[in-house]
Amino acid sequence: MLFGPCNCFADPSLASLCAGGAGYISAMVGAMVAASRTGEARSTGRKVPEVDKLAVRIVTDNVVIQFVPTETRGSLTIERRTGGNTTPEAPPRTGLHGEWGLAIHAESQIGAETRHVLIDFGYTPEVLLNNMGVLKIDPSILDALVLSHGHYDHFGGMVGFLNATKGKLKPKMPLFVGGEDAFCLRRNPGGNFGALDRKAIFDADLSLMLTEGTSAIVADHAFTTGRIVQRSFEKPLLPTKEIVGIFDGFGCFPEKMPPEKNVGDYIPDDFDHEIATNYMVKGKGLVVLTSCSHRGVINAVRQAQEASGIEKVHAVIGGFHIVPPLGDDYIRDTIAEFKQINPDHLIPGHCAGDRFYDLARDAMGDKVIHSAVGTRFVFNA
Repeated sequence: MLFGPCNCFADPSLASLCAGGAGYISAMVGAMVAASRTGEARSTGRKVPEVDKLAVRIVTDNVVIQFVPTETRGSLTIERRTGGNTTPEAPPRTGLHGEWGLAIHAESQIGAETRHVLIDFGYTPEVLLNNMGVLKIDPSILDALVLSHGHYDHFGGMVGFLNATKGKLKPKMPLFVGGEDAFCLRRNPGGNFGALDRKAIFDADLSLMLTEGTSAIVADHAFTTGRIVQRSFEKPLLPTKEIVGIFDGFGCFPEKMPPEKNVGDYIPDDFDHEIATNYMVKGKGLVVLTSCSHRGVINAVRQAQEASGIEKVHAVIGGFHIVPPLGDDYIRDTIAEFKQINPDHLIPGHCAGDRFYDLARDAMGDKVIHSAVGTRFVFNA
């Protein structure tokens, strides 16, 4: 249940006063539990791991593309599912599903050591679990989870995933989020669009790791950007508003939020908590998994460069959040910045936008590759 007798949603201006009776006790207990079971992620210290191999599988995305063969472009292998979930003995009963959301499985190797990270959870657990089953991704192999930001199309599948995998995940497995702000309630013009379930995280025996403003090592092989500084020309869309406070057990703790956000009402969401996840492929450069790029996709890439001290970008994969009303001039400015960064591969998906893909493909040719559910991008050192 999201709204209860002490939810204050009827009058958001009273949010800061929602501190009496059961609501107050619940918030205090929650704060003590959160304090005891939340840790600070280990900083990169500007020295990031180098992996020998990285395979990035798109688990949830908007588009399913069938019957396109596997191919290679330079050292990159693009493995595609060519025939759905078929078997010789029976007709297909399940297949890969697409939806407005994003989830990525990253498998990396350093020598004989392999790590598995799930980045984001898509919009619904039904699609996430179906696609993981079709792709034969065993949740017991996962070493870490990362949530890029507090929007339903990236965490909507999380609670159902945690319930379905109860007892299968590694004990105390870390879940990395960009800060307390990720837990704030959010709404878009259509209604509620963010209510991350902190209790479900702890009930699943996960270790909540906050990367407040700093880059952090993930599963010994990857690293987060930390806070993405807005340094480029980009003026990304701000599709949601957020509110500080605890509402029927959901929300962000006011004492952990900056005072300028703790105003007792909804304010424009600045996505200050959003993070990208990154790998350094030996001899090739950075692979930046942007997730949604609400802080600007160029800013996300520049932040990965700054956090690692590495300039060379091998690939950029994920949502770029370049959709209407952002138009052709904005897209061309973004492409010009990408040309300066000069990645070997540009793989837009989710919220990148069809118009961005069309213009980027015209400008950058075969460097630009369409993301699709089930596609596996394999980068070798």
